[in-house]
Amino acid sequence: MSLLKCDSKMVGPIQTNCYFLYREDTKECLIIDPGYEADTIERHVLKKQLKVVGILLTHGHFDHITAADEVRRRFQTKIYASREEEELLADPQKNVSVMMGDNVSLKADVWLDDGQELELLGETMRCILTPGHTSGGMCFYFPNACMLFSGDTLFQESVGRTDFPTGSNRALMKSVRERLLVLPEAVRVFPGHGAMTTIRDERMFNPYAG
Repeated sequence: MSLLKCDSKMVGPIQTNCYFLYREDTKECLIIDPGYEADTIERHVLKKQLKVVGILLTHGHFDHITAADEVRRRFQTKIYASREEEELLADPQKNVSVMMGDNVSLKADVWLDDGQELELLGETMRCILTPGHTSGGMCFYFPNACMLFSGDTLFQESVGRTDFPTGSNRALMKSVRERLLVLPEAVRVFPGHGAMTTIRDERMFNPYAG
């Protein structure tokens, strides 16, 4: 039985879901997509007495990364991101931060590859590359906990937009149908925006399921 629990905070102007995935026993925590509001994130960590051991980025858009460098500095931890997203993370034009009047350029400490498995929080995490919303978008799957962090690839009864740099509707449909909806139906999906869902519900009700 998994000991993983998940809290979330909506941060920033587009109400991005920032997740706090942690173990009940050790309080070790991964922060997923700290888009904005480093102070809010820090307060939650301190209130819950969590021990931050890493930051996961599902993709490089501004609303998922703007606070990441500050959060990394405050907790003296590492950022993990898809190797395929390196250029977008570094380029304020491509990560659309210039649209918000910012100039965000970010480099991960650990670059991840498709299919790579890591031991984090005492469990196996599998990296699933899901190009479409961005070319290097990556979902993080914890099979023992039946949890998937899908970023902006898969939402409740919807999918991410593809009109920003490196986006591709064709690639997104392929990623959703062939990489995510093939997972076990009991898997809980934690998206970058909106409510949690399940693979079962998305197979049944998502109009993009095919």
